[in-house]
Amino acid sequence: MSSPSEPTPASGSTAPPGPTPESGIPVVVTGPERTTGQPPLKRVMGPGLLLLFIVGDILGTGIYALTGKVAGQVGGAVWLPFLVAFAVAMLTAASYLELVTKYPRAGGAAVYTHRAFRVHFLTFLVAFTVMASGLTSASSASIAFASNLNQAVNLDLASGTWPLIGIALCFITAVAVINLRGVSESVRLNVVLTCVELSGLLIIIAIGAWAISQGQGDFSRAGQLDVKEGESPFRAVTAATALAFFALVGFEDSVNMAEETKNPVKIFPKIMLTGLVITGVVYVLVAIASVTLVSPEDLGEGETPLLKVVAAGAPAFPVWIFAFITMFAVANSALINMLMASRLLYGMAHEQVLPPVLGRVLPGRRTPWVAIVFTSLIAFGLIAFADLATLGGTTSLLLLAVFTVTNIAVLVLRKDPAEHRHFRAPTVIPILGALCCAFLVSPLSGRATSDYRVAAVLLVVGVALWALHWGVNRILFHRGNRPENIDWLSGHPDDLPRQREGRPYP
Repeated sequence: MSSPSEPTPASGSTAPPGPTPESGIPVVVTGPERTTGQPPLKRVMGPGLLLLFIVGDILGTGIYALTGKVAGQVGGAVWLPFLVAFAVAMLTAASYLELVTKYPRAGGAAVYTHRAFRVHFLTFLVAFTVMASGLTSASSASIAFASNLNQAVNLDLASGTWPLIGIALCFITAVAVINLRGVSESVRLNVVLTCVELSGLLIIIAIGAWAISQGQGDFSRAGQLDVKEGESPFRAVTAATALAFFALVGFEDSVNMAEETKNPVKIFPKIMLTGLVITGVVYVLVAIASVTLVSPEDLGEGETPLLKVVAAGAPAFPVWIFAFITMFAVANSALINMLMASRLLYGMAHEQVLPPVLGRVLPGRRTPWVAIVFTSLIAFGLIAFADLATLGGTTSLLLLAVFTVTNIAVLVLRKDPAEHRHFRAPTVIPILGALCCAFLVSPLSGRATSDYRVAAVLLVVGVALWALHWGVNRILFHRGNRPENIDWLSGHPDDLPRQREGRPYP
């Protein structure tokens, strides 16, 4: 799928020093985004840790909570939307690989968008969309957490009722408190988290294999594509794929680890693709095992589909144990996403793209308390007024829109040659990636209209804040919303606050 591009010096540029033995890439990366004078991050991640990071980042709420919702749209062929989503993710992953090996420093979609188009408002929209996707993802994880707690301790609360919503709100509040205190996570801790999350899915696969070998379940259901009356099979599969894609998001976060990876130009392509293949295979096997043991109709009811699979395939297995594994998996997803959302909002406020009040930090804890409170309040509204399927669908909608722009950015940035060898995807890959992502974003895919409503509300909030700040800047200070350091719009501050040009961050 790849071919390395030869180094081509940019016209008028100064050649950087030769590659270091540790990184295999130039020490200096030119460009306006890298003028902060900060020392480079330590390269500590080898292939094994990077693989576990990618797999752990992808695993989470999507497969644990939405397998039943996908089954409700396509019937027994629940594995098919996951397989199609995996194919689309592979196309987009190839585009990210070209960008991350071409610009092997911590970055993200907003950084790549700005490099390609140099339109500040578009850069802001991409950054805010990524932030909003973190909120919808964390909110869906909160609902899944509450549902599994309900099952684990036999509370017997009905799905969608205020007592269960109250548990989800309490959970997101607890996440906010942890966020306010400050969370320091090492990559090696991610190994433990990944093993716990993966163990739950492997339990499902093992239960399915054992039950099938004992003649239990109905394996033939996996080949049955059941669609609603009047709907075409193609539209049913694409609509389910638009939802199933939520289970495969996360791989793009690994680009943030490029600056801490040993020889990223060589390692990243094969490790990211390997991680995607592993999770894709696990998801397909989980989907097949689920629909073999539980009918699609039963699987689609409620928000704890995999608990039904455990109860049906292994009645002697303590379901509460699996419920707690699921709670741990989705809780980890919620914490990571809320951390990302608050830091990203803080970065946008610090860079004068959003009102600076959102960039205030606690003096002792050095955590962005206003951004944390603001994002938590939005999450409260999402939990209270949107269901799990809508939140999952909105997350995939927002990120697929970002992926569309990123795939196009790859093509635009071909005119910006790198000064070192890097992964280069065949031109047809980002073209197909952009077309597939754009199709899954559009109503042609059969996506639920509620996804668009929630996404629109979130983006209206962001644009309103941007416009308010722009107006104040224009009237009072005679300047626009122009960030000085684009990297901060991708939400990658290592420590709060840091120094820039001798001045502490606000």
